[in-house]
Amino acid sequence: MRSFGVEEEFLLVDARTGAHAAIGESLIAGSAPEESTHVTGGLGSRSQVAPGNTLTTEVQREQVEAVSAPFAGLADLAAALRDGRAEADRQARMFGAKIAALGTSPLATSPHLVRSPRYRAMEERFGLPLREQLMCGYHVHVSVDSEEEGVAVLDRIRIWLPILIALSANSPFWQGQDTGYASFRYQVWRRWPTAGPTEIFGSAQAYHELVEMLLSCNVLLDGAMIYFDARLSATYPTVEIRVPDVCTDSTHAVAVAAIARALVETAARDWAAGKQPPAVPAEMLRLASWRASRFGIEDDLIHPELNRPHPAETCVKALLDHIRPVLTESGDRTLVEETVRQIMAEGTGARRQRTVMNSAGNFRRVLLDAAAHTTA
Repeated sequence: MRSFGVEEEFLLVDARTGAHAAIGESLIAGSAPEESTHVTGGLGSRSQVAPGNTLTTEVQREQVEAVSAPFAGLADLAAALRDGRAEADRQARMFGAKIAALGTSPLATSPHLVRSPRYRAMEERFGLPLREQLMCGYHVHVSVDSEEEGVAVLDRIRIWLPILIALSANSPFWQGQDTGYASFRYQVWRRWPTAGPTEIFGSAQAYHELVEMLLSCNVLLDGAMIYFDARLSATYPTVEIRVPDVCTDSTHAVAVAAIARALVETAARDWAAGKQPPAVPAEMLRLASWRASRFGIEDDLIHPELNRPHPAETCVKALLDHIRPVLTESGDRTLVEETVRQIMAEGTGARRQRTVMNSAGNFRRVLLDAAAHTTA
């Protein structure tokens, strides 16, 4: 099976009070063992802290990111994902903090930008969207054999990505209030000029021509700001799926990664068999993504193949039916189907956050509850 790896972004929370802890830079600077290489560059700092895992800074000092190595087996990826969370949390505890896997912070706050020339340049150009950005995504990288295959995959998975938004939705709160959304992170992210769904490319050449056109307009700083919902990685020979919120429950995160890999493999097989991608306009995908972001699994979604509203259960079933042959071959089917059943029955992280808030009446308790369950 194709190798895959994940990037998980976390909030840093004071372990005693539940307030934000602006320790990201200090954590990374102190986390590298003597024999490790510690690199400071335009994208922040990173250090190798455990086999199969790297910790890195993110945009704000109230964040840290765990990056896994690529793995072929789901069990190996699951172990690395949990190890990455445990290591990030262990490092945070050295500073009196914990990690919390939430898509957005529920607290009203003004976060502290990581001191990097690139982020300073982004702040000067883009202003408030960067200064306010305190949110945590979950990116899944899946290997592809060539850029042509990668673009063919992008063209064929695009209609299914709103379902991943719904299944991972974990960001109902923003700046001290309930937004009414299940994944408000996706709405905030869409403020960036290249964020969102794309049209069908048709070829790697067409993909790169669009990227070059965007870069030539003196809006983006560089190619790292190509923030499509799914894109060719500029660093690895992978397709990078970027729409999910980070999941508080690590089992949910593992299932989302397995679904992402199965989507990529199914799309590659369809391309090899000469099956054309569904001709769904990007406007429809924007609408489907908005609905998934707004309601998660709590209301109708836009059916990926029918382009009409249907119950969330029906749309999720269509996704699982689409990838079931690959899930069966990889041995991932049981875990994915059981986890999805659990999500549909118990709700996503967004529901849990609202339940805690309704019970405790305190956003800091939401953060502390998430911190307790992130490494459970």
